[in-house]
Amino acid sequence: MELVVGRVAKSHGVKGEIVVEVRTDEPEARFAVGAVLHGRKPREQDLTSYTVEAAREHSGRLLVRLEGISDRTTSDALRGTLFVIDSADLPPSDDPDEFYDHELEGLAVRLSDGTEVGTVIEVLHSAAGELLSIRRAGEPQGELLVPFVAAIVTSVSVTDGVIEIDPPEGLLDPDFGDSADEQ
Repeated sequence: MELVVGRVAKSHGVKGEIVVEVRTDEPEARFAVGAVLHGRKPREQDLTSYTVEAAREHSGRLLVRLEGISDRTTSDALRGTLFVIDSADLPPSDDPDEFYDHELEGLAVRLSDGTEVGTVIEVLHSAAGELLSIRRAGEPQGELLVPFVAAIVTSVSVTDGVIEIDPPEGLLDPDFGDSADEQ
């Protein structure tokens, strides 16, 4: 399974640097000088290899210079490129309470009484913490966001393919949060 570790947002300056939106917990390792990145354009399958020549943080963004990319025109052509890794290349986590996003995506979500809630379609990372984006059972369009915190997520079994939750009252209501709009 292919996992995205970064995306080229745009070029930076005139010497070929690119701004990378980081999507990994280990940017210092993934974008280290000498690291080989495998990139592809969205909706394309062919991978191109790039070697990191330099990387630095600038105003909260990661700026990367790749070997062979030395001007703005060439770096502009990389806009939208996704840097990916194979999930099989990831080491197993030492902590039983830590999970890679791809391990959670696709798991069934149930209440503690066994009631099916839906399936995790994505793990979202926000400033407030991680959220599980869940496709509601029987509703192809319905999405539910559940904070990935111990107070709500009571157990995760990747082996069994199940996440058990104990949500606070109202969290699973389709109209949760809409009442303020009606006042």
